Amino acid sequence: MATPKDTSASEAPAPRRRRTRAKRADRYHHGDLRAALLEEGKRLLDQHGPSAFSLRDVARRLGVSHNAPYKHFATREALLAALAADGFQRLAARMAADACGGSLHAAGLAYVGFALEDPTIFRLMFSGAIDKTRFADLRAASSVSFAALRARVATVAGENDVDLMAVSAWSFVHGLANLLIDGQLPSGLDGGHGKLEIASRVLRTYAGSSKRNTRTEDGAIART
Repeated sequence: MATPKDTSASEAPAPRRRRTRAKRADRYHHGDLRAALLEEGKRLLDQHGPSAFSLRDVARRLGVSHNAPYKHFATREALLAALAADGFQRLAARMAADACGGSLHAAGLAYVGFALEDPTIFRLMFSGAIDKTRFADLRAASSVSFAALRARVATVAGENDVDLMAVSAWSFVHGLANLLIDGQLPSGLDGGHGKLEIASRVLRTYAGSSKRNTRTEDGAIART
């Protein structure tokens, strides 16, 4: 009688393959690779900044081929431009929502609030890392965000030049946002308040000063 053949070795389960990368790569073939590139690109940007940013690193972190990102972004700058354009769109939407009553103070506070919540993208939006002349979507998005601020300025401009007032207000809130991000305000100014509360107080002071200066200038013009 023949001895039964030992099949334990042949029936042993094969080592499990690491399928995580394969599953992720397969998922990106179904149309969401662009969104994944933007999401992972943002993470990489947060960690290392634009100088160390590359499409190859984004692809590696996603587990896709090095060539896969080029189906959506021709260069690293194109991906950075898309991230910046999204930032401008979110900034414009926030200013429109937070200043729905037409308050210039609310629009300025929304601007500073956005910068404080996402300083990486805020810096990218206004950095020299991207040549805006090469990206129409980025130019359009940046124009929309400025238009949102200009619309608030127009409600208080009176007979003053709206564009000049808008640039003045933009310069002020942009500088304030950067000072707060970098922690460059005088140490005794906070008084135990958070950065957004400080911004609110500074913006109200600026608004009050601007109104007084406008009345003074109007009076001087009337006397001439």
